[in-house]
Amino acid sequence: MQIDTKTGLLTTAEHCITDCYNERPDGAPISLLVIHNISLPEGEFGGPYVKQLFMGELDTALYPQLKIAEGLEASTHLFIDRDGKVMQFVPFHKRAWHAGRSSFQGQAECNDYSIGIELEGTDTMPYTDAQYQVLSEVTQQIMQAYPMITGERITGHDTIAPERKTDPGPAFDWTRYFELL
Repeated sequence: MQIDTKTGLLTTAEHCITDCYNERPDGAPISLLVIHNISLPEGEFGGPYVKQLFMGELDTALYPQLKIAEGLEASTHLFIDRDGKVMQFVPFHKRAWHAGRSSFQGQAECNDYSIGIELEGTDTMPYTDAQYQVLSEVTQQIMQAYPMITGERITGHDTIAPERKTDPGPAFDWTRYFELL
């Protein structure tokens, strides 16, 4: 597992590059890693809907539960499913649309300078051993490729947007994750 810093791609990921991203602002070094969770519909795993959402192809008319994502333009750099499989939607050096209105340590617009990783899960369901293992391996590669990302600059979506987000939630074991690093 490596990151090709020229292409911004993780060599072992399935590459599903979306159109839902843009360029980072000039002078915005990559310096933050944000951990998220997602499941569509909420609490259901393994279906095609998360990939469809990040590819901009989600048909929200299929299920009433998907209406929450109607009109949403969202993306992430990486998605790690329950089995530890990694999909990459946005090259790391590009700006994914994962954080929304956000701020970290007084610096607004986290999408400008962060990498986002979505874990297939919910705030309240334990994450899998495979997810922790792969997340820690990916994080090590990210920290090596982007040295401004340190342990102090890894956070959850709930920290950068606390008034509107709760993920990765209380089920995410931060201690276990940091011990694996």
